[in-house]
Amino acid sequence: MYYPYLRGKQFELILLRENAEFIAENDIHPILEPVKSEFNTLNRTLKTLCENEVNCTIIVNPQVGGNPVKITSILQNLVSECYQYNNILLGYILHAGSKTSDLTAILDKYKTIPFSIIHYGFTNGKEISEALQSYDNIENHIFIDGFAGKLYQRHLKKKGIKRVLIRDGFKPQKKNSLYPKSEHFSDLHITFTDEGMDGFGDFLMVGDDYSETGGPAYAVAIHLTYLENEGDMYIYHFISDQTDSPTNPGGKFLEALRKLVSSVTKPNTLIFKSEACKEFLSLNSRKYYPGLGYIKKLSMQHHIELIADFLKQNN
Repeated sequence: MYYPYLRGKQFELILLRENAEFIAENDIHPILEPVKSEFNTLNRTLKTLCENEVNCTIIVNPQVGGNPVKITSILQNLVSECYQYNNILLGYILHAGSKTSDLTAILDKYKTIPFSIIHYGFTNGKEISEALQSYDNIENHIFIDGFAGKLYQRHLKKKGIKRVLIRDGFKPQKKNSLYPKSEHFSDLHITFTDEGMDGFGDFLMVGDDYSETGGPAYAVAIHLTYLENEGDMYIYHFISDQTDSPTNPGGKFLEALRKLVSSVTKPNTLIFKSEACKEFLSLNSRKYYPGLGYIKKLSMQHHIELIADFLKQNN
């Protein structure tokens, strides 16, 4: 099973709503870390996901941003909604400064709601394993690669609880113009069982590094994952020709888009013809610039469609 990790920005929530039926059909389990203190859009997204019977995890103690959304605010505004839906899990991040007692207090308070525990820097695997022994409302242990080692993971094997490894395949650059034409993204969609896991995930092409806003677009980049030999995953970075000023983002997008279209339409192209890819082709034919958020949404949708197709073909 695939567990994409999203941070709940507007275009990410739109992505989930628009593709809820597809996500359900392909047994995809989104993980959402809220980044906005306004919950109407997030609640609307949860409702759409649940109407389509999508299993998803909502993190109650976000850690990203200069002023992370408070756990009390999420518990007051979201958890009451979660009681209405059978397929929403609560997620709790165990980071380096976490206290086991804080986690067990939440588990005790919401015994009827299933939980995903996100292991994101906590180091005492034996302590957390012993603390969780008596709880039967834990469905997933989700390990963030690089923040939960093998020895730590060994303590958290328990029948009936899925173990998921999330690895950040995206390598961000300080400037879009610095991206190579293509580079390796991940093989975890193939090797997760070798890691002793029941599922896998990634941070799509947003990456684990979080920022509230993006900087000026001196260059526009379109990121598109694709599969090479044996299904190994790589990523194209289609970069605009203009890279020396923050003006004309629409023109830069069309420059990058033409490079994408050239790769997609080549004989024997490696790019999967996803619905998102078809939308990129349509934007090119219309010479239309939809905004940077929409472009990122399409790249993320393409990635989800690509993984879903790979899993369908290889199961």
